[in-house]
Formats: sequence, C-alpha cells, structure tokens
Amino acid sequence: MTPLSLLLIVSSLWFTLGLFAVLTRRNAILILVGIELMLNAANLNFIAFWRYGPPDPDFTGPLFVLFSIAIAAAEAAVGLAIILMVFRHTRSTDLNRLDSLHG
Repeated sequence: MTPLSLLLIVSSLWFTLGLFAVLTRRNAILILVGIELMLNAANLNFIAFWRYGPPDPDFTGPLFVLFSIAIAAAEAAVGLAIILMVFRHTRSTDLNRLDSLHG
C-alpha cells in the first residue's frame, strides 16, 4: 500500500465521520465540528496529492490549504456567532426546536 493511498483512506474516513456528524446530530455546535472535519479531510487530500503527485515548484497544494484554513476560520467564527444569537433567542442549540428565524 502506497503512502498516497493510505492518506486517501484516512482522509475518506475523516470525511465520512464529519458527514455522519452533520447528518445525525441535532446540536448546532456538533454540526459545525462535523463541517470542520470535512474541511480538514479536504485539506489532507490537497497536501497528499501535492506531496505524492508530480513535482510542483509553485507550492499550489499548501497554498490551497492555507486559503482553505482561512475560509474555515471565517466560517467557524460566523457560524458560532449565529449559534450564539439563536441560543440567546431560544435558549437551545437543538436544531429541531428551531422552526422559524423571524424576530
């Protein structure tokens, strides 16, 4: 088994775990954790293909990961801010209890 295939297996397991968390959880914070797991799996794929692919002197793999991490940080900050506002309004982070978002 090559190192690339091993990294792809680990990445697919991370992505599957994140997708399972997003689809089965009702808590909004745990759903955000699942989304972050899926983004980290994609980052691992970028690095694995950059490292074990054809030589690339431009470092495109790490640059994609750097932008992806920046986007993930912004997504987490906005997502947590929305969850805090919803929690202040409903006193719960359970997504099944949110039937409307009108004020």
